[in-house]
Amino acid sequence: MSRSWAVWRDHAGRLSQLKLATLAVLVLPGAVLLVRMVAHDLGARPITELTHVTGDWTVRFLLASLAVTPLRAVWDWGRVLLLRRMLGVGAAVYAVLHVLLYVVDQKFNLWVVGSEIVLRFYLTIGFVAFVAMMILAVTSTDGWQKRLGARWKRLHRLVFPLTLLALFHYVLQSKSDVTSAIFAVGVFVWLGLWRLVPRRWQGRPWLLVVLMLLAPVVTALVEGLWYGLATGVRASRVLWANLTFDLDIGLRPSGNVLVLAGLVLAVAGIRRLWKRRGRLVPAVRRTA
Repeated sequence: MSRSWAVWRDHAGRLSQLKLATLAVLVLPGAVLLVRMVAHDLGARPITELTHVTGDWTVRFLLASLAVTPLRAVWDWGRVLLLRRMLGVGAAVYAVLHVLLYVVDQKFNLWVVGSEIVLRFYLTIGFVAFVAMMILAVTSTDGWQKRLGARWKRLHRLVFPLTLLALFHYVLQSKSDVTSAIFAVGVFVWLGLWRLVPRRWQGRPWLLVVLMLLAPVVTALVEGLWYGLATGVRASRVLWANLTFDLDIGLRPSGNVLVLAGLVLAVAGIRRLWKRRGRLVPAVRRTA
């Protein structure tokens, strides 16, 4: 296999179908946006819509890259580690598109772009997160890892504060409808809580149950606090809305976090049962 294909190999040197599938997932949102653009299906302000959607996918792929280590532990799935760099670089690519589209929306007037970044707080923190993401993307290669040595890990721990800044930017720019942004915050809460517990507990099923119950509660509190501070809506009303279900509205962000955490728990249980069955079957055959 040629050197140009090395990035698509697994640790055994084989072409990784998992990596190719992940590449397809990374490309798909951009392809959908391209089709929508050709079909004139982006609304009255297509550039603004493109800017927002590429920003959304930046956050989603950034969170997905942070989820790699937890999923490695709770699903006992070592191959998922192959995807961390791809997801991180994919998030960076969508971040570049996000910023470039904003520049296009400002008619390439870099003075206006710069002044907006300085004067608008949500743009300032978004730009800081963008610069940090570019640094991590550039230094994500094997060459930079060897060059920086032990400093490489310390540098790449910046992914946690930059994700926090990106989420703050996401919530602030969402203005009145923060549903998707608060859901992203809830996912980050789940990932953060998992990393805070001692390492010896991180693969335990009971921890997944605790996180499944705790992360939605924290998400609801964040949502209530946000609406209380930003819009004047009483936090208690928002918290009550999280305890009810409206068929027309659907689940609140906390409900979606609960569903996602439940899926993680379910997959972890299925994988454990499957592996146990795989160990038992050969044992039965040997005793037969």
